[in-house]
Amino acid sequence: MKGLPLTYNRDLQEDKPPVFDSFDQMSLCVDVLAGTLGGMTVNRDRCAEAVADPALLATDLADYLVMRGVAFREAHHAVGGVVKLAEENNVRLDQLSNEAVQGVHAKFGADWVDVFDLKRAMAMRKGTGMPGPTQVKKQLARWKKALEA
Repeated sequence: MKGLPLTYNRDLQEDKPPVFDSFDQMSLCVDVLAGTLGGMTVNRDRCAEAVADPALLATDLADYLVMRGVAFREAHHAVGGVVKLAEENNVRLDQLSNEAVQGVHAKFGADWVDVFDLKRAMAMRKGTGMPGPTQVKKQLARWKKALEA
C-alpha cells in the first residue's frame, strides 16, 4: 500500500465493482424482504406443528451427552445411532425406550427425553447470535432503535 494512494494505480480500483455489485444485490434483497414481511401473517398453530418433530433437536441430544462428559465426536456418533434406531423402529426419537437408548450409549440417563422440550431448548440458547428468546428480544430492540434513528 505504500505510495499507492498518492498515485494513479489500478490496484485501488479493482475492489470497487464487487463492492457496488454487493450493494445492488443487497438492495434487491431488502426490497424482497420488505415485500415478504409486509404481507405476512403468522399462524402460531402451524408454526408449533412444524417444530414439533423431535429430530430437530438431535444436536441438543448430542449437547446433552457432552454435558455428561462425552466428547462431541463420540456424542454425535451416538445420536446418529439413536436416530438410526428410531428410523428402524419407525418411531419418533422421543418415543424410544430408555433401555434402547442406553444400549446405544451408557451415558444416556433417564432424563435424556427432556432434551426434546422446545421451550427448554430455546432457553438454553443464550449466547450472542443464538436464537433464544433473550437474544432475539435484544436484537429486535437494537434494530428497532437503529431503524428509528
